[in-house]
Amino acid sequence: MEWNFLEIFGTIVGLVYLWLEYKASIYLWIASVVMPAINLFVYFNAGLYADFAMDIYYLAIAIYGWILWRYGLKKKDNRQGKVSGKEISSDARPAAITHLPFNSIPVLGLVFAFLFVGIAQVLILFTNSTVPWLDSFTTSLSIIGMWVLARKHLEQWLVWIVVDIVSAFLYAYKELYFYCGLYTLYIVVAIFGYLKWKKMME
Repeated sequence: MEWNFLEIFGTIVGLVYLWLEYKASIYLWIASVVMPAINLFVYFNAGLYADFAMDIYYLAIAIYGWILWRYGLKKKDNRQGKVSGKEISSDARPAAITHLPFNSIPVLGLVFAFLFVGIAQVLILFTNSTVPWLDSFTTSLSIIGMWVLARKHLEQWLVWIVVDIVSAFLYAYKELYFYCGLYTLYIVVAIFGYLKWKKMME
């Protein structure tokens, strides 16, 4: 019963996070700190050890994302811009939504492949995980997704669509039904999130 409560609470926090991400709100990074603290218990109890280890990365990337979103476009030359006829310092501008640079894709692909194989082997050799390859896949792609999100690239939503589909299946298999429902909702919202961010770019 204790774990069910944590799963439900984690689902609620996940919904709040999802809404903040959809709105491109900087406060999503606060939820990014709360969620790992809850998931540490849920994932360890379920034997999802790669996801458990990922929470350490999530805490670090949450700090990085907050700094980048808050100060991402800070300029060194203090040039002035104008918004609605008023002059503003470029230092005050938050990070803007951008496209993922094309030359970053091969690098991220190689990083994903390295993580995918490496994490899977660790799970196979040193844990009793029953789903090492699926666990490794979602973990590795989530690492990439969080980095792309921290850089505020539109394509982060495409990464999460794939992660969410596989995760929903994985959590259903592990009988984590609240999380399965949450990630099923993530799939739908990720599609609308992509369209929302694309409109915000324009």
